[in-house]
Amino acid sequence: MVEPRPSAATARAGYRMVKRAEQIDETRRSIVAAAVSLHGTVGPANTTISAIAEEAGVSRVTVYRHFRDEDALFAACTSHWAAQQQMPDLTRWRKIPAPEDRAQAALTDLYRFFDDAEQMLTLTTRDREALPDFVRKRNQETTETQVDALLLAWPPRQRTKRRRALVGHAMSFGTWRSLCVDQAMPRRDAVAVMTHLVVDC
Repeated sequence: MVEPRPSAATARAGYRMVKRAEQIDETRRSIVAAAVSLHGTVGPANTTISAIAEEAGVSRVTVYRHFRDEDALFAACTSHWAAQQQMPDLTRWRKIPAPEDRAQAALTDLYRFFDDAEQMLTLTTRDREALPDFVRKRNQETTETQVDALLLAWPPRQRTKRRRALVGHAMSFGTWRSLCVDQAMPRRDAVAVMTHLVVDC
């Protein structure tokens, strides 16, 4: 049995619905992109809803229509930004058994990421208190997971509080920035120095 073809009016209504959905999605993407851009140029503390609306070419009401509050907007922003980055590959780190080799690989990967994302990380670190609680909690959990991924290369008796503290120091964005930006140390040398620190402690 052949089903009847939709009428022209039905087809036009369906087309309008599709176009409307596409416009809504595009507006949402524009708002998120505007927020990410402002976070990376003026920092989260100086990013207002009015500034986001102006950057995206929409009204404040439109921003709130798409995002019920700033937490929802932050969640979309962090996901959007992360999707554009080559994030550190902890799965690869964990496949390297020897502590020194894992430390070198992990720090090389992490410092490469810090280098790539320097501007955004500098501003979000500076404006840490302006970040929503869930973002700060997630950032802390990410840091702890990275530290664990490196520290577990050592046998249990060598996973001391001292080593954990030094691994955390070596893997800190602030440590990388101090060495590679403030002191202009080549990234390879910074990796070597910090690897030596955590291996020989």
